[in-house]
Parts: sequence; structure tokens; C-alpha cells
Amino acid sequence: MDTLRLLLNLVWLVLQGWILALAYLLAGVLACLLVVTIPFGIASFRLAAFVVWPFGRTTVRAPGAGVASAVGNLLWFLVAGWWLAVIHVVAGIGFCLTIIGIPFGVASFKLAAVGLFPLGKRVVETAPPRDWMHAGGGVVQGAPRRRAGAY
Repeated sequence: MDTLRLLLNLVWLVLQGWILALAYLLAGVLACLLVVTIPFGIASFRLAAFVVWPFGRTTVRAPGAGVASAVGNLLWFLVAGWWLAVIHVVAGIGFCLTIIGIPFGVASFKLAAVGLFPLGKRVVETAPPRDWMHAGGGVVQGAPRRRAGAY
């Protein structure tokens, strides 16, 4: 892991990561109270680990995620996803009020989309960019690779 990602993750953890992780953990514990909603709890625990350390990782669609995950995402949205997304959006707007906070705001907006519909996704590491022209791309595992020279 490069130094910039480590620094961003540490600042994120102190400013917001720990409180978001607690929110996801609470949602996971509540979901695990009933046997039927345990998959929602597992997804919430997975996202709690993601929101603690988001820089250098992203989410991709899990292969084989079908109709069950779509129905589950709809139920998740109605019960917990909307308020978790609101937390992310409000925090993202607050971060984007300063120039230094913009990377944290962008990460918070990215997490809002994941918080809305978490089922059928998995967290994967991203590759560091080769140069400034390719920043933001490159999933290490879990997504098809681009052809050389394709943009």
C-alpha cells in the first residue's frame, strides 16, 4: 500500500470511518436478530470493514448475483439503505466544502451508492495508477482487464 493511501485511510478513520463502521455494525446486529435477515447482516458487516479503510479498495458485482440479491437490495433500501446513504451524502457534502476534504467527500459519495444496494457486490483491492492519466482505474481482482491501449 502506498503512503498516500495509508495517510488518506488514517485521516478517514479518525474523521468519519469509525462512526460509519458503528452505523453499519448496528444495522448488521439488528439484521442478525432474525434468521431470515442474516444475509443482510453479513452484507452490513462486510461494508463496515469497507468504510473503515476505503482508499485503495472498491466494490464490484459478484458473479452469480441474480434475482435474490436484487430483491434483497430492494428490501435493504427500504429498511436500512436509505438512512445509511443519507449519512454518507451529508458527510460528503461537508467534506467537499474544503479543498482538502474533496477526496473524502468523493469517497463518501461512492460509499453512499454502495450503502444503498450492498447485496451482490464484493470488496476488492485496486491497483495503484501507472501514471496520472490512469488514476482512478485498475481493479486488481474481480473485474475483467482492459486491453493494452484501450481507454
